[in-house]
Amino acid sequence: MERTKVFASEKIPFFNRDLSWLSFNERVLKEAADKRVPLLERLKFLAIYSSNLDEFYRVRMPVLQALHRIGKEEGETGAVGKAESVLQEALDKIARQQELFGEILTTGVLPGLNENKVHLLYREALPAEMSEETTNYFLSKVLAFLHPVVLAKDMSGFFPENNQLYLLLEVLEAGEEQQVILNIPSDQLPRFYPFESKNGTTFIAFLDDIIRENVRWLFPHASVRSCRSFKITRDAELDLADDYEGDLLDQISRLVEKRDRGLATRFLYQPGISPDVLERLRKAFNLRKAGMMEGGFYHNLKDLFSFPIQRPDLSEKKWKPVPYNPFGWTGSVFDHLDEADALFHPPYHSYDAILRFFNEAATNPAVSEIYITLYRVASDSLLANALINAARNGKKVTAVLELKARFDEANNVKWAKKMKAAGVRLIYSVTALKVHAKIAVVKRQIDGRQKYTGLLATGNFNEKTAALYTDHVLMTSRVELLRETELLFIFLARREKVYNPALIVFKHLLVAQFNLQQRFLDLLDAEISSAKAGLPASVTIKMNNLEERVLIEKLYEASQAGVEIRLIIRGICRIVAGVPGVSDRISVRRIVGRYLEHGRVFIFHNGGEPLVYMGSADWMNRNIYRRIEVCFPVLDPALKEEMIHLLNLQLRDNQKAVYIDRSLENIPVEEPEEPVDSQQCIYDWLKNRKMGS
Repeated sequence: MERTKVFASEKIPFFNRDLSWLSFNERVLKEAADKRVPLLERLKFLAIYSSNLDEFYRVRMPVLQALHRIGKEEGETGAVGKAESVLQEALDKIARQQELFGEILTTGVLPGLNENKVHLLYREALPAEMSEETTNYFLSKVLAFLHPVVLAKDMSGFFPENNQLYLLLEVLEAGEEQQVILNIPSDQLPRFYPFESKNGTTFIAFLDDIIRENVRWLFPHASVRSCRSFKITRDAELDLADDYEGDLLDQISRLVEKRDRGLATRFLYQPGISPDVLERLRKAFNLRKAGMMEGGFYHNLKDLFSFPIQRPDLSEKKWKPVPYNPFGWTGSVFDHLDEADALFHPPYHSYDAILRFFNEAATNPAVSEIYITLYRVASDSLLANALINAARNGKKVTAVLELKARFDEANNVKWAKKMKAAGVRLIYSVTALKVHAKIAVVKRQIDGRQKYTGLLATGNFNEKTAALYTDHVLMTSRVELLRETELLFIFLARREKVYNPALIVFKHLLVAQFNLQQRFLDLLDAEISSAKAGLPASVTIKMNNLEERVLIEKLYEASQAGVEIRLIIRGICRIVAGVPGVSDRISVRRIVGRYLEHGRVFIFHNGGEPLVYMGSADWMNRNIYRRIEVCFPVLDPALKEEMIHLLNLQLRDNQKAVYIDRSLENIPVEEPEEPVDSQQCIYDWLKNRKMGS
């Protein structure tokens, strides 16, 4: 179908991707401000915000700084106006968010904890009744990890590690002043120290403050005049050449070891350090390209994840995962899947069903081969152990292991070595192209015939993240899907650097590098044709991120043609909804709740016979152009209706959902008569259905 040009490309509105991501992180921060959220969960959202921001400085800030230096921006900010400097706007947004962070913590969360006899000592002296105990803790435990270093012109023997905490001390001894750098060993000791007071209040002290209060023990003949905290954040990207010598496993191992010695992107410091001392630090630690930023009294508040108080009355009520046994599985999982597909929804469902699938595959005498893609492997993965067991049991096991999964490289390398030693055949992606697909195939020999069973998923085969991320897993024995899946595994084994779509044809699967983008364009074109013919036409899409220009332009075109487009986008969203004459029929929602929304689902009206696809691919440049991704159709009519029902629940959410407006603001959904928290509704629906089965 010939594509219609609706408007000149230079007039197409696009949000900047990094400003959009900062809008998402602000939504996380707003969850910490919500008084309906229990206090300890609000602390958790503050920790998530802080962790997210650290990653932004490690991954995206180097890009913004580079674009700023060469006078180029990644794209129009569209309806929010062309920014003179996206870098400066990002810094301004971060500064405002940091102020909000402090306000939420000090005027909302901490007073609430105090009312419940939990007192986090935040910029406060330790109570006298704690003094003896914390001094003993300092002298018996903390002191062993402290390494004071005098600031000098030549600091070649000292390297501040990425995101590690330090104190800058001004020490006066014999009339001579010097600056001393002292580490805060929060990677070796707990960041927080609890103390039960006589009146029943639990005091929580920062490790930082225990050191501040006892630092005199390090300088018995000197006076410590000031003590201010700082940290350095470093570029996290691994530099992998397109061509390389030797084993990729060894290369990744070496590069991961060097990562934390990358160039500094941010020097965050407690206010009060004099300009001349800051200049000395900048020169000593080669901070010429780093942003010098005043911050709060404490850094790395992502450590609030390890806050040492666990009280049910201050936490969300835990949801017990629903057992997943849709057919009353009493015999083999594979026999049941030969009869019908199954659709699994973690974390609402217990992950035991997936572990059972791989454990049965490892021990079932009929199973001859197992194929799987692994992107992020759990640190103590039962699933990976099942693959090792399968190889030891004589099965032919092939794992496409992505060694370049950011921040999980070291863990994946560890498991690669274990699986390789057990006889698992490992396939690594070519250097410039990640394999992000979530697929598995099991082949059985039954009465001389070969049978296929497999998993097609939206999220990683990782039992740890499956307890935190909402995803969907299709369990199926449909030959038409699984033969194409096997074909992709065969193709990946060739490790070709150039993927030629003419070499392989996928009729059912949508595979990035082959047909994924074009098939989505064709599906949107079909809705456009229906709308122009005066027929109902609609699209509902749920993704983590929406960035890629060609597909966004097609969504704009569909809106102008009369297609109703409902988007649920958790993070980056470059499309601008509600622009008159451009995107009137587009709405964008964002949901942030107790679980991280992670599933990718695509629903097309298709003349009243809905088409439902799910898969691993967001509509981002990296997913479309630089990764192997797989999206797949849901063919079972009942399961198709199930997915439509779940997305309709999310479209009704008025508790955890917001609209993204034309200024990148998170606008609460107006509450109708009945409050709807979609995650609660989905859990209740799945649980009640199980009880009624």
